Amino acid sequence: MINQPIDPFFRRLFIVVAIVITLFLLYLMLPVIIPFLIAFILAYLLNPLVRRLSKYVRRWIAIIVVYAILTLSMILLLWWIVPTLWHQLQAAWEYLPKILNWYDEVVREWFSANTRFRLPELEAKGLSETLMDYMQTHYRFSDASTWMTQIIASSMSFINSAGLIVLVPILTFYFLFNWDKRLLSWKVAIPTAYCKTVIEVAQECDRALMAFIKGQLLVMVLLGIIYAVQLQLIGLELGIIIGMGAGIASFVPYLGFGLGFIAAVIACLFQFGLNWTYLSLIVGAFLVGQAAEGYILQPLLLGDKIGLSPLWVIFAVLAGASILGFVGMLIALPVSAVLNVLFHHLYDYYRSTDLYKGRKQLNLFEKK
Repeated sequence: MINQPIDPFFRRLFIVVAIVITLFLLYLMLPVIIPFLIAFILAYLLNPLVRRLSKYVRRWIAIIVVYAILTLSMILLLWWIVPTLWHQLQAAWEYLPKILNWYDEVVREWFSANTRFRLPELEAKGLSETLMDYMQTHYRFSDASTWMTQIIASSMSFINSAGLIVLVPILTFYFLFNWDKRLLSWKVAIPTAYCKTVIEVAQECDRALMAFIKGQLLVMVLLGIIYAVQLQLIGLELGIIIGMGAGIASFVPYLGFGLGFIAAVIACLFQFGLNWTYLSLIVGAFLVGQAAEGYILQPLLLGDKIGLSPLWVIFAVLAGASILGFVGMLIALPVSAVLNVLFHHLYDYYRSTDLYKGRKQLNLFEKK
């Protein structure tokens, strides 16, 4: 029996079909993959701390100690911040009538006097009725059975979210417990000829990624504290919410500053009116925050961890947002840090090739 070679077309077609089927199956399993992916990321972030503690105790005890420290820290943080946030949320809710009056008396009057648009008048009662109409239109609360269906669906969604909250720590524990063995199995699977290079690149990516994540988290927390303390000292009732929100949003260049500044100015106008002293203090507070971020926090905590220019940083954030939305904005800079390391290694390899040195040309450019 003569073995006939497979036609290259059918071989390529088989590979393409296999890739498409694999991607489709991954898409179907996305709800299952997401908890594992979140757990893997958390394990990657917590592994350095667990590794240090495991030098003194067993690894599973070190993981439990880390879990206990994180849980206690979250409880203390919530115990301190929840009452203050609740008070400030109540103050924000009390501003709603003022916002509606300002809209009716200033915004509507200006549009009526200067444009052809006639904006509708808003009242607290009318706003609540509009909200109920919207809920009835979009969620169809027309009868008791539909209403119960919506409640059951919401309950199932809550149960799934609660299950996810319980499942992720368990998966993270198993990832952490077998972290070193898993890395060793991956290392053994690398072809011997490329093992040293792959390990060097992976270690460099790991150093850049961890340094960036630690530095960025510290910058966000410290910047949020700087904004919040200044706004509270000024006397702004929503100072903590606005300040911490601006700090958290600072992972995107200038987003935290812009959102925080606009929110602080609006809150100042409703609390103090058109008071130039308080407005000047708020402007000064955000200028101090920007100066602290640009000249102290980022140089000391981040330095040049990514190695990208500000233009590329902004491009990476916008590209991530356009591809994956808010999640893309979150992961844009860490992914850019890894891609930057890979690009530098690829560029160094390119400069060592005969093609770069002029000893060889691509077939497309060879003279015949």
